[in-house]
Amino acid sequence: MENVIIIGSGPAGFTAALYTARANLNPLMLEGELSKDILPGGQLMTTTEVENYPGFPEGVSGPALMDLLRKQALHFGTRIESKTVTKVDFSKRPFTLYCGDEALQTKSVIIATGATARYLGLPSEEKYLNRGVSACATCDGALPRFRNKPLIVVGGGDTAMEEANFLSGFASRVHVVHRRDKFRASPIMADRTIANPKITVEWNSVVDEILGEEKAGVTAVRIKNVQTGELKTIECSGYFSAIGHKPNTDLFVGLLDMDETGYLVTKPGTSLTNIEGVFAAGDVQDKI
Repeated sequence: MENVIIIGSGPAGFTAALYTARANLNPLMLEGELSKDILPGGQLMTTTEVENYPGFPEGVSGPALMDLLRKQALHFGTRIESKTVTKVDFSKRPFTLYCGDEALQTKSVIIATGATARYLGLPSEEKYLNRGVSACATCDGALPRFRNKPLIVVGGGDTAMEEANFLSGFASRVHVVHRRDKFRASPIMADRTIANPKITVEWNSVVDEILGEEKAGVTAVRIKNVQTGELKTIECSGYFSAIGHKPNTDLFVGLLDMDETGYLVTKPGTSLTNIEGVFAAGDVQDKI
């Protein structure tokens, strides 16, 4: 019988592990098995440089930061197992978590499974990930490869507007690629973007291909006008996907309260879900 099991091994999971370990709860973290759908360590494992985390004046790579968080949690007694939770039973306490055929019982659960950035699904997105392709402007926008260079942002919602305006502070020009002739973002965000002199909106357009070189990474993006079929190539050093995130909550559908987009709902000001003893931390309950 466990006191607490933490599902997920991103920053939120390790923060939960650190605090529960220091409270002598002897936490068990299930970090998942490495696969195309699961990346132990979370989104930071695919981030080359983190410059906005306190305590690292010269920046730190995502994997290096996660390694430090892991070592700190282990130092205080967290146990970490590379197992993937495939099913949960929250109908009664103790709760039961299944990792394949193995059943684990626990008094409480902290869900820290995070969220996954949405991409268009182009093979070139994966090919140039961390070499010009990103889904986090605040994480990567100030990096040297993007400074004073033209950049591409894909999307038409508030996230895309925020990313584009943020990036305009570093880029020589930002091109926002949107498939319609009107943004779906809130009017104030849309107006701010359109009025920004460093932003060009590519209306009625979709990304056809991301172009690049093996060493240089992204060098251009080819877009297609959905009305005319015309192809246009825009030279750039970066491509930012801003079409939202998908919370990793499929495992809890029908068991825990979620909002309309699948994020876990917690009681205001707390990490409590609708089931006593089940908590949620990080991006899995915090829209980003």
